[in-house]
Amino acid sequence: MFRRLFRVFLKLLLWFVLISFGLVFVFKWVPVPLTPLMVIRYFESDSPKILKHDWVSIDEISKHLQLAVICSEDQNFLNHNGFDFTAIKKAIENNKKGKRLKGGSTISQQTAKNVFLWPQRSWLRKGFEIYFTGLIELCWSKERIMEVYLNSIEMGTGIYGAESASQYWFNKSAITLTKYEAAALAAILPSPRTYKAKPATSYIESRKVWIVRQMGYFGNLNYTKSK
Repeated sequence: MFRRLFRVFLKLLLWFVLISFGLVFVFKWVPVPLTPLMVIRYFESDSPKILKHDWVSIDEISKHLQLAVICSEDQNFLNHNGFDFTAIKKAIENNKKGKRLKGGSTISQQTAKNVFLWPQRSWLRKGFEIYFTGLIELCWSKERIMEVYLNSIEMGTGIYGAESASQYWFNKSAITLTKYEAAALAAILPSPRTYKAKPATSYIESRKVWIVRQMGYFGNLNYTKSK
């Protein structure tokens, strides 16, 4: 009985590894059409039935937005291998001190979660997140991770990806976003169904100013120098 269960477990594990590698390999080039989060949000009983998601290549997304999300979400994105252990340590220390809960997730981790997993927090999901983060860092370039991230991330109620968000909040394409418009979109990412990019509250306005300042410190964005 034990051997049979063990064989079944090994077969399931093998299939999981093959399927996960296959998906990561395919999405290295193919646009991600839909994510688990999009489906879950759509069918939540208290959510409006809205799903706006228009995939565009990274060349059609403003460099301002690419830089803004790095400066607001993961300033070591170009240098780490998926995990920023310094940020994780700081997050743990802040949480222990009873400060506002803050995660240490990198853009790579958020991409893995958004594309392959469900949104609820649990140790099981965190384990899968670590696994998929390692896979995409192994198989994708930093530029591809950013492209998938900016096309999959939630940026409003039923609004997913840079192009849909740009059209929804500013009535323009993602490639034409100004520095402050890009900062506004980056500013709402911690809670995109609560915050508004336009009109911005005083809190979002202050975050915009901080993000733009960080963008100035960061300098030019160059993926070819990463890793």
